[in-house]
Amino acid sequence: MKKQILHITLSLVVIISACENEPVINYVPTPTPSPLQIPQLFKETILNPVIPLNNPQTVEGIALGKKLFFDPILSGNNTQACADCHAPQNAFTDLSRFSDGIDGSFGNRNSMPLFNLAWNYDEKFFWDGSVFSLEHQAFMPVSNPTEMKSSWVEVEQKLQNHLEYPNLFQLAFGTTTIDSILVTKAIAQFERTLISSNSKFDKHLLGEASLTPEELSGFTIFMDETKGDCFHCHGSDKNPLWTDNLFHNNGLDNTFTDLGLGKVTGDPAHNGKFRTPSLRNLAYTAPYMHDGRFETLDDVINHYSDGLKNSPTIDPLMKKVAQGGVGLSSEEKAHLKAFLLTLSDESFINNPTFTNP
Repeated sequence: MKKQILHITLSLVVIISACENEPVINYVPTPTPSPLQIPQLFKETILNPVIPLNNPQTVEGIALGKKLFFDPILSGNNTQACADCHAPQNAFTDLSRFSDGIDGSFGNRNSMPLFNLAWNYDEKFFWDGSVFSLEHQAFMPVSNPTEMKSSWVEVEQKLQNHLEYPNLFQLAFGTTTIDSILVTKAIAQFERTLISSNSKFDKHLLGEASLTPEELSGFTIFMDETKGDCFHCHGSDKNPLWTDNLFHNNGLDNTFTDLGLGKVTGDPAHNGKFRTPSLRNLAYTAPYMHDGRFETLDDVINHYSDGLKNSPTIDPLMKKVAQGGVGLSSEEKAHLKAFLLTLSDESFINNPTFTNP
């Protein structure tokens, strides 16, 4: 009996020792792919979106990016989130001319709306093209002294000590170690899902809605080189982005306090040039222009009609700058405005997928 007990004991010791020598395998969940849902009009007219190979869209990454986008933890005093300057109900921009930072300080530019960002093919972001890639764009506001006024060291520490975030980063990126690269990757994933493609004009192109005679007339004016002449910079029914995403001096000033692209490149020929904003969702994104100087869409139309100002870098597309503009009649202005408002997408600003979780 004693020999049997000794034999069993020795066998258990051998089994336990063997188990202790086996490598421990930690299970790392694989993020779930979540390709962008590309609208039919986009498939038919423009190239595929830009998705970095090192930051594929995933269910977990998008969810994490959305949570970060709405969380004031990214700011220095935990009071301001990305969504405070990029509100969903305003097509992810701000109704204020200049968004204020956490201490009430102001910049000198209007907050750009955020949608259809994955189709910015040259990947130059901000009004002046000063950052390359959507990931880098998400990196900048945290440490900007007039915006979130924090540091990435501080933000990383707050996220690392948070009850939820380490696990969420594990699910999204396979690690609980949080750094600025993964934070901005997640935010960029969320921002790429902000797709606007369901305006009245979109439905018109799909045969699902009819434009009024005034709206149709406005589109004709928009496309007419002798009238509105808007399509060179803002696209047409063949470009659902309604922007060329390039940089132009559109005759706002004779001289410049803000050099725009010129400050970034150092080339005087670029002074006063700013990125063309999309004409989508104009009903929700006032005020307009890089510095929010125009409070209404009527102000914008009046600028191009009779308010152009000449300067050494004026864009050649501003062909009637010598006459002050294209000289639209009151009726033509009204029709052009009616058309431009058909590019607004109510379902986009009310999409619960894009609102605060």
